[in-house]
Amino acid sequence: MCGRYAVTTDPAKLAAEIDAVNEVPVPLDAAAGTPGSPGPNYNVAPTTTVMTVVKRHDHDDPDDDPRLRVRAMRWGLVPAWAKEVGKGPLLFNARAETAGEKSSFRASVKSRRCLVPMDGWYEWKKGPPDSKGKPTKVPFFMSPVDGTRLFMAGLWSVWHDRTDDAAPPLLSCSILTTDAVGDLREVHDRMPLIMPYDNWDAWLDPDHRAPDTLFAPPSADVAAAIAIREVSPLVNRVANNSPELLNPV
Repeated sequence: MCGRYAVTTDPAKLAAEIDAVNEVPVPLDAAAGTPGSPGPNYNVAPTTTVMTVVKRHDHDDPDDDPRLRVRAMRWGLVPAWAKEVGKGPLLFNARAETAGEKSSFRASVKSRRCLVPMDGWYEWKKGPPDSKGKPTKVPFFMSPVDGTRLFMAGLWSVWHDRTDDAAPPLLSCSILTTDAVGDLREVHDRMPLIMPYDNWDAWLDPDHRAPDTLFAPPSADVAAAIAIREVSPLVNRVANNSPELLNPV
């Protein structure tokens, strides 16, 4: 699964790096009305407003070639058919194997796929009992060995408040997960679905469904390029948000 991650770039810098249109307003949370920050976030949690990358046609010129766009979305997908936000399950993850079969994700799988950029993600592994005999969980941080950025496969949706015609649409997303590969299996049996750059065009294509092969677990080479390190239990509290969360124990 993927329930917490870190990202240290800002929308404008990311857009420049990948030659995308930056559509994120300042501050970041203005797009969705949920907690967020345009700066580094070392402890991103569900319901936070996060950066995503989509490929869409221009709204005023739908016949033009689609372009990469950086957008702000609520992490926790709200299906278009939901009556209100926050009443249903918090859909921050979707299983890549079955997302296309679920009513919450079916439409997004067809034409609303995105990328979620991050420096790395956290996962917890069962640890030894504490002094009182209670079970513990040890946090780990997974990130590229070479220090580059990861882009995870995601799904997104547009929700409209039917009780307020003047309210702006809510964009929200979910990160796809898949079976863990290689050494990552020692931490957790699931992992976010990493989307290599070579597959971006097919994954983000707004006019065609992505090939089934892109929903499969990453290759062993991709997994081998991910470093795994134990980090401080400080990450267990969402309120803690500083670079020291990434320091190895």
